Amino acid sequence: MATTMGIEAAAQKLLNPNVEDFDVLLLDDVVTAAYSSTDPNRAMANKALIALQEMPDVWTKADAILERAQNPQSRFFGLQVLDDAIRTRWKVLPTEQRNGIKNYVVGKVIQVSSDEALATSEKVFLSKLNLTLVQILKQEWPHNWPSFIPDLVGSSKTSEVLCENNMQILKLLSEEIFDFSRDQMVTQKVKKMKESLNSEFAAIYHLCEFILDHSQRPSLLNVTLQTLQRFLTWIPLGFIFQTSLVETLLHKFFPEPMFRNDALDCLTEIGSLADLEPDYDPIFRKLFSGFLARLGNIFSPETDLTQPFENGSEDECIFIQRLALFLTGFLKAHLKALETPDTQQSLIAGLFYLVRVSEVDDVEIFRICLEAWHMLAHDLYQTESEFKRPGHLTSVLCLGNNGGATSAASRKYMYGPVLTGVRQVMIAKMAKPEEVLIVEDENGDIVRETTKDTDVIAQYKTMRETLVYLTHLNCDDTESIMLSKLTAQVNGTEWSWNNLNTLCWAIGSISGAMTEDEEKRFLVTVIKDLLGLCEQKRGKDNKAVIASNIMYVVGQYPRFLKAHWKFLKTVVNKLFEFMHEVHPGVQDMACDTFLKIATKCRRKFVTLQTDERVPFISELVDIMPSIISDLEPHQVQAFYEAVGCMLSDKGPAVTVDRAELLEKLMEMPNRRWKMIMEQANTDVESLVEPNTIREIIKILKTNNKTCGSIGSIYANQLQTFFMDVLNVYKVYSERISATIARQGPGATQLSLVRTLRSAKKEVLRLLVVFIEKSGPPEADPQAVAQGFIPPVLDPILGDYQRNIPNSRDPEVLTLFATVIDKLKGHILNDVPRIMDAVFECTLHMITVNFEDFPEHRICFFEFIRAINSNCFQALFNIPPEHQKLVVDSVVWAMKHTERNISDTVRFCDRSLQNLFFYVAFNLPLPH
Repeated sequence: MATTMGIEAAAQKLLNPNVEDFDVLLLDDVVTAAYSSTDPNRAMANKALIALQEMPDVWTKADAILERAQNPQSRFFGLQVLDDAIRTRWKVLPTEQRNGIKNYVVGKVIQVSSDEALATSEKVFLSKLNLTLVQILKQEWPHNWPSFIPDLVGSSKTSEVLCENNMQILKLLSEEIFDFSRDQMVTQKVKKMKESLNSEFAAIYHLCEFILDHSQRPSLLNVTLQTLQRFLTWIPLGFIFQTSLVETLLHKFFPEPMFRNDALDCLTEIGSLADLEPDYDPIFRKLFSGFLARLGNIFSPETDLTQPFENGSEDECIFIQRLALFLTGFLKAHLKALETPDTQQSLIAGLFYLVRVSEVDDVEIFRICLEAWHMLAHDLYQTESEFKRPGHLTSVLCLGNNGGATSAASRKYMYGPVLTGVRQVMIAKMAKPEEVLIVEDENGDIVRETTKDTDVIAQYKTMRETLVYLTHLNCDDTESIMLSKLTAQVNGTEWSWNNLNTLCWAIGSISGAMTEDEEKRFLVTVIKDLLGLCEQKRGKDNKAVIASNIMYVVGQYPRFLKAHWKFLKTVVNKLFEFMHEVHPGVQDMACDTFLKIATKCRRKFVTLQTDERVPFISELVDIMPSIISDLEPHQVQAFYEAVGCMLSDKGPAVTVDRAELLEKLMEMPNRRWKMIMEQANTDVESLVEPNTIREIIKILKTNNKTCGSIGSIYANQLQTFFMDVLNVYKVYSERISATIARQGPGATQLSLVRTLRSAKKEVLRLLVVFIEKSGPPEADPQAVAQGFIPPVLDPILGDYQRNIPNSRDPEVLTLFATVIDKLKGHILNDVPRIMDAVFECTLHMITVNFEDFPEHRICFFEFIRAINSNCFQALFNIPPEHQKLVVDSVVWAMKHTERNISDTVRFCDRSLQNLFFYVAFNLPLPH
């Protein structure tokens, strides 16, 4: 191995443009060092290769590298520099150099691919060489190389080995033109290449046909089928339907295991051709029937594929996946064409095959099948719904024995046996609904994070829709399957956590698809069996799984709960029991379900129910301390949110004293707050103890959740500790400022400072939510403007203005944007003071560059938008230099590289244009 000095010397020699004879052996040494994981000179060698690759004329050494290099990686390096030259310098190279490169690459391809032993040993190198040739074709063909296709077809007839590589080149060319060309070539160029390939495809097709008919070489036949599959998406239909191609694929290659997967790929492309003339329908019927006849020789529609798939070879698994693609593609494109008396039996058989494929344990295959089942269920549901509408029924009766309604019914019954199988698969494989994750945030607090739009959630939504359609089509069948599976859970024959989970998720997914009477009968049976199962099973894990499923199911059926108070009360009391269960996840599920039920059934809790002494909420707030005694802080907050949701109902039927109940609800956090304040009156330093800060954050979060759910009546609670909150904010602000003054800007990263800032942010978030929810009669806009704004100006605005940029909270901008949006003209006189505190100092933060303080940027322009939309007149009451800054800030935002920033200035309506006009021409501003 070369020494460090040896690598340096080799690199310098290679990089010397004056050396005529390029030393390929030196390159081999450098490449060997670069690709060795243990060589100490690896980094230096990599640096040398990068520098060499960037030399403008290094491509002229490519032929020497390819011919004389001993290290395979050196030859790949040579191909890479040649590729770079073709892609970036081709148009500026002299014609003789372009022809030289072209002739060399073609000659090299022929040399390697003509010798079977060499082609086998140099397989990877030949593949890279083919890609280089395709790069040249993208530059030269067809205008400067019109004979390429005829030359390639002609040479293919001289040798099967050469022909096999030529097929690879054609496959790559088709992929480059039709699949990958969008971002690499201009539209006109792509169009020209497609036209040329199309016009010369007859020669290519006849070559493929000749090979498929006469060749005995398996590798050549496979690559020909793969090449043909790439062409089938765009070639003229005559080559498919007016030749023997379909028959050859179906009867010669599909039955043979060696060629089956590639032949099936071709048949999938053909079968997925959609939007063709009706004249082609008989051809597709014949193709589908012929395919199923051949497939029947491999396995029957009754065959269970789960074990063969699990234990099968890679090719067998690929076959199942491609079979799924063929059946789903064919059915989506030609379902109606197959609904004829002659092909009805084949159609049903094909759907049974798809049911079997859907059962295999593979997520991707199932998602392929799911698209077809969703399409079929939706189509049948729509057909039935149309003929159930009164207008359609009348027209049918008026026309006499019209076949429309009969056709709709017969379609449903024709598919009936298949749909039973689909229901069973959907129930057995139901995806997990919306998940709740418990995560640790940046401050070390445990919070709930709900995942959205994951693949599993998207799959659940599609499966839910499919199962709802299937339930509408035959409610009894869905109910029968679900209850049968539930019985198998209870008697233990199919007991498993996964089976119970998927069954309960499926039961929850069809909420609303049954009539009320059917739903009542069904749900009572389900809950009874699940409760019995919970009593029967031993072990905390088993009980936790069953409990979570009970909670999920009952939370999905609010219509039933509203109609049956005693059952609803029993469910809620059961949830309270689960809130004491310390098994991971059960308490979260209980709180989540309680919140869901409180949201959907709120009135039942705040009105007097039959056989009850008082409304349920009156009892609830009395016993609440014992209910939440074992809950974590984030769970307690969810509980308060649920109770607040109940109290938000202020309809005429509600007779409870909401203000009194709110006071009782907040007794515990208020008592703890009062203790903290009393201690602070004695020793203000107690406020900045880490445990006290965390306790204050919990109390503020609880208030935040309550305020967000209960609405404007929260004003009664806020006024009890509003001034205390502002004093806490002020103390924390002063402590942060003092720490920064003493230790410098880096102090913002200290643990204590970050915790103090978290508490300040919670204050701001609480005030934002209160303003958003404020409204008459408890929080009239004028009363809020007069009582709320003056006290907050100095503690919050003054602190923001005085602080260093890194310790300014963007939530301050959000707060005052919300204040202006909500209070509008009532806040007009305070806008100049607000702008004076936040405008100029924020603008200095965000105009240094386009990257720093991203949250402040968005919040700042939302603040400007709020002023422009609601208090535009206030812009004429600020100093002229600030008016110009408003205009400058909007112009600056228009230039911003972030779209969400630049889009914000779309608020620049007529009124702001007037400000532009006044400022630009120094005109006196109106008042």
